Amino acid sequence: MLEPDDRTLHGYFSAAYPPVLTVRPGDSVTFRTLDCWWSAGPYAGEHPPDRPRVPQHRPGYGHALIGPIEVLGASAGQTLEVRVDEVVPATWGTTVAGGWPSGPNRRYHLETEGVVHAWTLDPAAMTGRNQHGHTVPLRPFLGVMGMPPAGPGEHSTIPPRVHGGNIDCKELVAGSTLLLPIPVDGALFSAGDGHAAQGDGEVSGTAIECPMDRVTLTFGIRDDFPVPGPVVRTADAWLALGLGDTLDDAGYAALESMFTLLERLHGVTRADAVALSSVAVDLRVTQIVNQVVGVHAVLRDGAISFASRDPG
Repeated sequence: MLEPDDRTLHGYFSAAYPPVLTVRPGDSVTFRTLDCWWSAGPYAGEHPPDRPRVPQHRPGYGHALIGPIEVLGASAGQTLEVRVDEVVPATWGTTVAGGWPSGPNRRYHLETEGVVHAWTLDPAAMTGRNQHGHTVPLRPFLGVMGMPPAGPGEHSTIPPRVHGGNIDCKELVAGSTLLLPIPVDGALFSAGDGHAAQGDGEVSGTAIECPMDRVTLTFGIRDDFPVPGPVVRTADAWLALGLGDTLDDAGYAALESMFTLLERLHGVTRADAVALSSVAVDLRVTQIVNQVVGVHAVLRDGAISFASRDPG
């Protein structure tokens, strides 16, 4: 059990950070997380910068991450497999909309005025209720799961990268598996940024940001399944995530990854993969608020009945 403390907490990605735990492929790790803002407790609606934070927070830090976790035998160029076994939120969370300068807030005309929704979360009933009486179903997941870039120095946790990080994909719930290209030996995986619920796009820049009381992940290494960026297997679908400076760039990156999946899994040609994607694959906006935007291509199980590769 990893706890958020002086040893495990960090606010950047860096290949120079020593691992706090070393595991073998097939091992599971259970941990607890803070919310993204390093909050010391429930946030009742004061001005966001004034929220009380844990003593480990430092100016300039991004998300409150737990790790790094070293996976024995992991080498750059392989694929890290992260199975999400359980994600249990705490009993409180926060959503902020407006009140700070950002690209989205300029479009919303909310750079100076904003709101804070303080949520009471019920992990048993899987519902959340804010101070206004609005109620939503919970679908908890971690917004940040990833590894550091291979380059030197400390790297921001805000933009997602091909080897993971601030992906903010709401499909990464318990029962899903995330596949990531490994950028550094040992993988040096970190995670955090609990979301109790989020819509595709994360349009205000925040979900229901919350601590997680219990997260369990199981790690594996794949030599037989190279991926160009994040790929997700859910209970009923394949997702290929694309990142870019624009939604067009992110969408085409997601499609390239999906075409590769179709070619590899079902033996179709590239042209056939494009044609089949046009009738059976959905493009969804993952998020638009993290400097780099994200799109995920979704192929639901049963959307295509593939012809047998063996006519005999």
